[in-house]
Amino acid sequence: MASTTTTSATTDATRIGISLSTRRLLAAAAVAAPVWVAVSLAQALTRHGFGLTRHPLSALANGSLGWIQVANFLIAGTLFIAGSVGLRRALRGSLGGTWVSRLVLVNGIAMLAAGVFRMDPMDGFPVGTPSGTPDTQTWHSNLHMVSGMVSFAALIAACLVLGRRFTRAGELRSAVVSRAAAATLFLGNAWSLGGGPAGALTMAVGVVTAMTWVSVVAARIRKAA
Repeated sequence: MASTTTTSATTDATRIGISLSTRRLLAAAAVAAPVWVAVSLAQALTRHGFGLTRHPLSALANGSLGWIQVANFLIAGTLFIAGSVGLRRALRGSLGGTWVSRLVLVNGIAMLAAGVFRMDPMDGFPVGTPSGTPDTQTWHSNLHMVSGMVSFAALIAACLVLGRRFTRAGELRSAVVSRAAAATLFLGNAWSLGGGPAGALTMAVGVVTAMTWVSVVAARIRKAA
């Protein structure tokens, strides 16, 4: 049984017990963000012409190696979808449990869509692409943007719901981290959409922070079981 200092999420998981299949589903959510972040950053640091301050991580889906980022989106989306089932089972009947699992599911579906619908090349990437943002965007790039906005909204909401759960459980540090993760993504994306300097980087930091926190919480629930 979890100690009295364990988070509400992990306490709920321990109280109801978790089957082996549920543990595996939670593991999927726990590794989803690390996998996506590691693959994205590895490409961002090694692909010629890509700049973290100028190019969104989604732009990595272009060029001869674009299939790597496409697969990265599809795999991470699938892992989050599987993880949402584990969260639904583990948190059933507890504060915010239903909404956390639903929002993680929405994020997973949106990531799948982001992988299917590629962002257009932009601002010199891949090499040979004209500088600046294209005057017009293709239909699939527009759908990619919509998918991204849905994913961001779901992650922000999920972090806020987790913040409320942790507050009710008296886990103030985890509550602060949850809300900070939501704020980082919201502000980072807003700065990027507003044309702020290094907007691609602030957006990336926000996405990585919120996504990673969701995976961390899933890992904690699994560990406590």
